[in-house]
Amino acid sequence: MRRNALAGGVVGLTLAVVVYLVRVFELLGPNLGTREYPVLGPEGYFLLLGFVLASATALLVATALTVVSAVRLARREV
Repeated sequence: MRRNALAGGVVGLTLAVVVYLVRVFELLGPNLGTREYPVLGPEGYFLLLGFVLASATALLVATALTVVSAVRLARREV
């Protein structure tokens, strides 16, 4: 379980960092739309979205790895 959570955290953090860098530094070109981000600015807003993306991805990966481990263990016991 601990290994699955660690793997999920690494995958989630990596994905969030890549998406954040691409969006904030416009690595794929400039954003055509103009928006205003009143409180945090665009960097703060996308940092919060990156946190949500990292958390959700980590949870998804850890859950998937745990389910796969549980299925393998159940098949081995039968």
